[in-house]
Amino acid sequence: MKPNFDWKNLSFDYIKTNSNIRYQFSKGVWGEMRKYTSDHIDMHMAATCLHYGQECFEGLKAFKGKDGKVRIFRLNENAKRMNDSAREIFMPEIPKEIFKEAVINAVKLNQEFVPPYESGASLYIRPLLIGTGPRVGLNPADEYMFIVFVNPVGPYFKNGFKPISLLIDRDRDRAAPLGVGHVKVGGNYAASFQSMEKAHKNGYDSVLFLDPKEKKYIDECGPANFFAIKEKTYITPESKSILPSITNKSLMTLAEDMGLKVERRKIELRELEEFDEVGACGTAAVIGPVGRIVDEKFGKTYQYCHDGNPGTISTELYNRFRAIQYGDESDKFDWVTVIE
Repeated sequence: MKPNFDWKNLSFDYIKTNSNIRYQFSKGVWGEMRKYTSDHIDMHMAATCLHYGQECFEGLKAFKGKDGKVRIFRLNENAKRMNDSAREIFMPEIPKEIFKEAVINAVKLNQEFVPPYESGASLYIRPLLIGTGPRVGLNPADEYMFIVFVNPVGPYFKNGFKPISLLIDRDRDRAAPLGVGHVKVGGNYAASFQSMEKAHKNGYDSVLFLDPKEKKYIDECGPANFFAIKEKTYITPESKSILPSITNKSLMTLAEDMGLKVERRKIELRELEEFDEVGACGTAAVIGPVGRIVDEKFGKTYQYCHDGNPGTISTELYNRFRAIQYGDESDKFDWVTVIE
């Protein structure tokens, strides 16, 4: 299939590509890699992923540089985090070599879907691990499937690197204090749908969750991590109910490299008044610079990006991050896997 897209105007929706990669886990071992052209899965109606939420996933991206080479960003970190998720909900870990083989082959089989350099789009890579063995009683499966598919996408926020708005939701929790908020499982995202829909209906781009125990501290920005800049310090929340974002981890490294101090700690809601810049960060958007945060319950609005543009530090972080992804800046942190 040869794509004919308006690359600069791609959405963040599913697009069928050539092939996907799958492995089966049965009798305690992983099988061989198989290539599929179908984007459907045939599974038992009593599969544990359907009834008991035995599933986890990852999200990473590939980019085409001006040199024509395709680069996958932070493949090894995504492999590690997926196994953290798998262990948490009692699924078999995926050997690093299998994860790497699957991702690289999924990209190679669909190279024509990697958007051109400077198009503003990228190739999103979705590894997925699901329990396929049938269970009616509450028990983990004995069979699993590991799938990697790819999808060309545009910016997560439709306006790209422009200020976004967040609505504070005090009525719902994304995750329980000692639950699975720190791993990438589907239930965390399903739990945010009501809040996200409320935010969108009221004209906001996303939602800001507070800590699920006291409603005193900042937690996550919908599907992304929260960070703030204050007096040359990069500040991001410390919480057991927050997914450790690989993008956030990378931004912290870049911030230190730029001479900023980095603090990972509890952030009280009242501190929103003190920040110079605020952002939401994750694989999909990299950085969504926050222009305003609204607490409708108390009639409070926190304003940032006062001139309508992202802050200077957020902009520098974003540009350096993207430059490494595309190969425009030296990969001195060893974050990129080049497809040969």
